[in-house]
Amino acid sequence: MAALRYAEDPEPSDPFPAGPLYVPVRSGPSGCAARLFRTPLGGRTAVGFTSERRLRATLGAGQAWIRLAEPALRELTAPLGVSTLTVDPQFTASVPAPVTPVLSETPALRIA
Repeated sequence: MAALRYAEDPEPSDPFPAGPLYVPVRSGPSGCAARLFRTPLGGRTAVGFTSERRLRATLGAGQAWIRLAEPALRELTAPLGVSTLTVDPQFTASVPAPVTPVLSETPALRIA
């Protein structure tokens, strides 16, 4: 009996590629860029959703997105050192509130 070989599959535990994904993006000077996220342990990960509904439920209705195949998303993020792809995350932390600077109550110094 021939042994199974996974030479071409970098993640043999995955039964099949995720396929076309809804990938969150942000605007940048050269167009749009895929948003990268952090795992609970702090590692960087690319994120894709299997439906627009799931993306909107997790990241909000205002989140921009593009469609990318799973291999294309991996190739896009590999040069950045990102090798993890999270599909359909169910939890995200909210965006931190902006910090308002506190004005000093001491008068400004004048140089004479």
